Order: sequence, then structure tokens, then C-alpha cells
Amino acid sequence: MEKHEAHNTELETILSEHHFSTHHFDEHHVLHELKHYLPAQAPLKDFIHHNTLHAFQTLKFEDALQQASTIFGYKVSLTLNEYRSFFKSKKIKLPVLQKIIATRKPNAPVNTWLQNCVDKNYNVAINPRIGKLRGAWKDKHAIDIEAKIQPLLFRILCSYLDQGISIWNFPTTENGFIASIKELEKNTYSSIFQTEKARNLLLNDNYSLKDLLKIVVGNEGYYEQYIFDQQFSHQGWSGIVSSIEDLPSGLLDTKKISTKELIQFELLLEIDVLASKFGDDFLPLCSKIITDTVDLFAKEPKTELAEVMAIWQEAYEWSYYDDVLAAIKIEQVEKERPTAQSFQAMFCIDDRECSLRRYLEKIDANCETFGTPGFFNVEFFFKPENGKFYTKLCPAPVTPKYLIKEENSSVKLQKEAHLSKHSHSLVRGWLITHTLGFWSALKLFYNIFKPTMSPATASSFKHMDKFSTLTIENKNTCDTENGLQVGFTVAEMTDRVENLLKSIGLVNNFASLVYVVGHGSSSVNNPHYSAYDCGACSGRPGSVNSRVWCYMANHLEVRKELAKRGMIIPKSTQFVGGLHDTCRDEIAFYDEKMLTDENKIAHQKNEKVFSEALDFNAKERSRRLDSIDTTLSPAQAHEKIRNRSVSLFEPRPELNHATNSLCIVGKRSLTKHIFLDRRAFMNSYDYKIDLDGKILCNIMKPLGPVCGGINLEYYFSRVDNQKLGAGTKLPHNVMGLFGVANGIDGDLRPGLPSQMIEIHDPVRLLIIVEHFPEIVLQTIKSLDAMYEWYINEWIHLVAVNPETKELFQFKKGEFVPYQPLNQLIPAIDNVNELVETHTENIPVYLINN
Repeated sequence: MEKHEAHNTELETILSEHHFSTHHFDEHHVLHELKHYLPAQAPLKDFIHHNTLHAFQTLKFEDALQQASTIFGYKVSLTLNEYRSFFKSKKIKLPVLQKIIATRKPNAPVNTWLQNCVDKNYNVAINPRIGKLRGAWKDKHAIDIEAKIQPLLFRILCSYLDQGISIWNFPTTENGFIASIKELEKNTYSSIFQTEKARNLLLNDNYSLKDLLKIVVGNEGYYEQYIFDQQFSHQGWSGIVSSIEDLPSGLLDTKKISTKELIQFELLLEIDVLASKFGDDFLPLCSKIITDTVDLFAKEPKTELAEVMAIWQEAYEWSYYDDVLAAIKIEQVEKERPTAQSFQAMFCIDDRECSLRRYLEKIDANCETFGTPGFFNVEFFFKPENGKFYTKLCPAPVTPKYLIKEENSSVKLQKEAHLSKHSHSLVRGWLITHTLGFWSALKLFYNIFKPTMSPATASSFKHMDKFSTLTIENKNTCDTENGLQVGFTVAEMTDRVENLLKSIGLVNNFASLVYVVGHGSSSVNNPHYSAYDCGACSGRPGSVNSRVWCYMANHLEVRKELAKRGMIIPKSTQFVGGLHDTCRDEIAFYDEKMLTDENKIAHQKNEKVFSEALDFNAKERSRRLDSIDTTLSPAQAHEKIRNRSVSLFEPRPELNHATNSLCIVGKRSLTKHIFLDRRAFMNSYDYKIDLDGKILCNIMKPLGPVCGGINLEYYFSRVDNQKLGAGTKLPHNVMGLFGVANGIDGDLRPGLPSQMIEIHDPVRLLIIVEHFPEIVLQTIKSLDAMYEWYINEWIHLVAVNPETKELFQFKKGEFVPYQPLNQLIPAIDNVNELVETHTENIPVYLINN
């Protein structure tokens, strides 16, 4: 009791000495603004692509770039020298550059701005607003407060949020982060702090955020600026805390923490360091600062340099887009769908499926392929047998009401004996090191020369046992688990099957076999593995979704209901689920035992087509990978690809969405004979069964957050890989299984590592929609959140009139005719010749039939 009273007395003395003010600082507003601007990257298990500069999305794209650079010091585009080098190499074309200048500067001579772009010298230094105030600790008080505090802060945060790396759990309480720190302080002999001043402030609850800021900063007018400086000095850790605060389920072992608690604790650490160096009566930071407060978010007038950079970026983008649109304009002959297809196959819209579809269609001219988001319109949580947690298998914004459970699985989780927790104990650890450890060293050495699958490999095929059963049908809506309905009713299944088939235009002429192929990826030693899986499945493989949808489409009662709605699926038609591993270029099919004898024979034939297509696909991918000789046969190149996927020493198991730049919404005939170099998301759509655009609205609604999010994360990670990306993978250290940092004391790295973006061309996504311009305009205007992407130019949009093939570009709220500048697109007979002779991005070509 006496000790507690002494603490209270000292706290009152500390607070009274600093004469706290109660005006000007709006804590709620500042915290809200801070969370708005912090990185929104979720923990590694839910690593899903998103617009890195989401906080600026209400602004026009080029205005947002200037603001982000001015405030935070981000690099938001290629450098001026890079643009100029692309112009010299003709990657940026003179006619396109001149057209952009003439459009943007109608009242100025084109040659003046052309000269500015090509020759004029500019000061390109970035002088951000963030960081200046807090930097005064070093400038005015000769103390590097970040170096003193951050190593300890990061270690404590990592220990608190740890998801299973540490042997001993942090002594957490249900009351949150600060309460847990207090618990630790009260019950240990040593202290986090060096001084009693900071410790007493922690152990006594009657202080506020404003109180702590008064001690450290002094002048209330600087509080907001100081908080932003502080938190953006380690935006990765601040961002993960904000993300977990908003969505605690982002961690499997949930922890309660808030941005406010992080700021309070960091201020306590600062008080501790300052009191240790200057004594308990140290002066606050602003006692030596005589300047006006800075409005961090004041609009910056557009400079000539910003205008030049915007011109270059637009010319860079349209130098490529113009060729694509010219090819579409030329590709006007639409062939009728074959009446007797050998098979049909649905794939995810993922850009990595573009080339596989092309090879399938080349090898078997009678097959037909489609693209649709890889969750296949079935949204649910999935619980593997013996699993403790639910995983969401649908796009991130969707909150499912359904649960699919795995049963009768025969797969047992493999383990590496030397990776058990016993290896950390004193006696058993010593024994394991000298026995299993020696054997593990030999295996590691062998793996250098002959990489093989191991329990440490993150394999897309391990997500679900292909021979297990799934609880798909719900015959009693009372069958629930934790508020989720287990399975779908017949009516719910019918709706989902009908909506998907209509969305891709597959409403008649069904083949006897229709494959529904999700995708995932395999890799080892890759913390960002979920970024390689299906974004439409919340960063997980689409195998379960594939099986679930096929079960629904094969269900007799569902087919009867579909027939009542006018959609007749022949009895001979069977839907087969599958999973394409985009890293290994392997495919697995599910529930093959249910096939009729006739379809089993056809399926065996089709498997050979898939196998050959996968070989060619692997060969095409190999042209980007220096370790593989692309002149090898397709089968040989494929074997090299498979070995690469399980190599412990390979930082580039695959290049994922690198070079993505397009999204095509329309019939396959629109681009079937155009070589797009794996750069296009492809969503099948037939305007003829959707003249009013209702289906189109459902298709386009997720294209911004999903495809646009992928595109922009690659864009910003490419142009600023240090602040907006993750830097190189090589020094990455996994922190608590939820993030990566350089070493053990570094900031968490948001965005993508350099090995994922180094070949990426940072251009905005161009969405090309095959429908009448007025319908497309009506569609994007139907939702404000959707329209924002286009009106603010974060995504480019072109409508293709399906009857005349005329092109219309969306500009300033309306569609205007677009006539490609390039009238001559070269044609090729053999894609393999390009693959074997090009390592860079390949220009647009027409493919001769």
C-alpha cells in the first residue's frame, strides 16, 4: 500500500510539473487519420494484394502520387532518367508522347513540353514533411532517440504478437498490450525501463496520451505531427498493429492491441531514454523549437516536374496499351463456338493462366476455355479435418455465412524431427544437435544438388486431401457451427451455379466434360507464399472451391432447378474439379471416380492434353529464369521448373503476377489470337445474355480491389522497393510468423520483395470491356466505391463495341472514341521462337491460326 501511494505521489508531481493543456489536440481524430494512412498489409497468412496508397484513393492518381511523395517521401514513379532511357530505346513512342502532351496541354506548343520532358534539368530531390519534427531530437538535443528505442520496442512487439516461434508465451492478459506489459513489470525482477520515472508512469493508470505527449513534446500544437513522425519511423510495425486492431482474426493466436497503446508505450520508452540521459527534469522537445506547426496534409501546388512525370507515366502506359488496342481492332473475325467440344475448362482470371489456356487451345482446337474469379462464386470458411481454425476461401471484403468441413481424410501431417520444440531444451537439444542435426546437415547439402519435396514445402496440393469428403450439402438449416451454416441448401447451390455459368456465357453447348480448375502455388523458404496463391480465395489455393462448385453443378436436384429456370445441362455432362500449381506447372483432378465409363475414357485423353500444355507453359515461363536453358525441350524445361520450386536456395520460385497490366472482360474471341505475354487477367463474359449489364456489374465490382489491388501493389513495390516494398528477400527474418524484417531489430517490411517485382513494368491496369459504352458507364456508376477507381484514374478503362469493334476510352466521366496510333501489329506463326529468343517483356503480336 505504501509503495502504491508513493507511486501516485510521484506521478502527480510529474504531471503537475508539465502544466498539461487541454486544448487543440483531438486524440480521436489524430488516431483515425493515422490509421487511415498507415500500411494496411495483413499478417503473412492473409497476405493479399491491395492498393498500397489506398489512403489517397479519393484523389486523382497523379495528385495522389504528388501528395504521397510530399508528405511521406515515397518514390511514386520511375525516375526521370528511366523514362528518358525508355524513350531513347523506343519503349516510349514519340507519337504517343506527342499525343499525350497535346491532350494535356492544348494551349501550349507541343515542342516546348517535349523539350521539358526529354532535356530539361530538374531538382528531383524528395524533402518529405514526415520526420522533420522528431528529427530535432538528434539536431537540437544530440540524441538518436530511434536508435535507442526501436530495437527494444520491436522485440517486445514481436514477443507479444508471436504466433508460435517463441518457446515461452508472453504473459498476456485479456485487457490488452499495455496491461500485459504492466503484468510483466510487476512480476519480474528486472525492468523494461532504466528509470523509475517511466516505470511509475506505466504502473499508474491515471495518465493519458496527452499527458505523455506533454512530457515529451511540450507544445500541444505539435502533438499530431510528432505522432505521425514517430509511427512512420517504423510504418511496418505500426501498420501491422493497426491491421490487427481492426481485424484480430488476422492472427490465429489472437492478441489484443491498439494503435493508441503502441503510441503510449513508445512514449514511455522515450521518456525513459530521455530521463536516463538528461535527468527526470528534462525539457520537452519543443522547448528549443521556434517554428510554426506544419499542416502535414496541406495540398501541394502542382510543380512543373510533377507535370512532366505525369506526362511520362501516361506516355509509358499508352505506348503499350495502344498496341494491345490496335491488335484488338485488327482481330475482328469472330468464329462461331464449335458445337461439339472435346472439353471445356474454367480457370481463374489470374494472369498466370493466360498462357496455359493458349496452349490448351493450340493443342486441342476443339476445346473451349473460360476465365472467372477463382473462388467460383462459392463463398465459405473451410475447416480441414483435425484443423483448429477456419480459413476464408473467398475475396477479402466478403464475410461468408457458410462452413465447409473436410472429413475422412487419410493424410497425416508430415514433420521434420529436428524441428520439434525439444530441440530447444538443454539435454534433448544437445542430443538432437549431435544426432538428427548431423543427418539434417547432410540432407541440406544433398538438397543443393537435388532439391526434393519436404515437410517444409508449402504445397498447394496439401491444402486439402483430394480423397477426403466435404460437407457441401445442407439438408437442415439448423446444422450450424459457431454461427455458420454447414454446407449449402439446394436453392443456394442452384443460385451459385446459375450465376457463375451466366457470368462467363456458358449457358448452352455444354461439353461432356467441363473442368473447373482453381490454382495455388508451391515453394519452400518463402514467407510470402500466400501472395502466390489465389487472391479471390483470400490468398489460398482454390482446390476446395473447385470441388464444392463441381459437386453443386453435378447435383441432380440442382440441375432440375436450373432446368426450371431455362438452363438445360445434359445428363452426359459432368463437371470435374482441379487445381493448377502455377509454380510447378502440375495439375490435380478431383472426384474422378464419379465419372461415367465414357467420360473416364475422354478424361484420360484430356489429361494428356493438359500434360502437354503444362510442359509448354513451363518452357515459356523458363525464359525469365536465368538458371534454365529455354532452348531445352518442353519436358526438360518442365523438370527444371519442378526442381526449382522445391529448392531451399531459390528466392524466385516463380514470378507470380510480375508484368500484369491488362484485364480483359469479354468473349475469348476478343483476344484468342493475340499474344499478350501472360500480362492479362481474363474474365469471360458474353454481352448477348446481359444486355442490361446486371451481370457485368457483379463482374466489375471486385475487379478494382482484386485485379487493381494486385496491379498497384506491384506498381508501388517496383518504384519504391525500400519504403513501399519489402526490399530483397535474402536478409529477411520471419518475425513471429506474421511479418518479415531485415535482421532481428528491423522494421516490418510491407509490400513485395524485389524478387517478385524486378521485371515488372509499373503501369496502371487497363480494363477492356466488351459491351456498349453506355452500358459500361452505367455499370461503373452504379456503385460509388467502384466508380472511384475509374474517375480518379487508378485504373484505365476502354469499352469495345461488340458489334462494330469501335474502341472508347473512359476520360473525365465519359467514353470518347479511341483510334490506335499503331496500325501495324506483326504476326507470328510460332510462339516458341519468341520464347527462346526473348527474356524481356515481349511486344504484342498477332498469332496466325
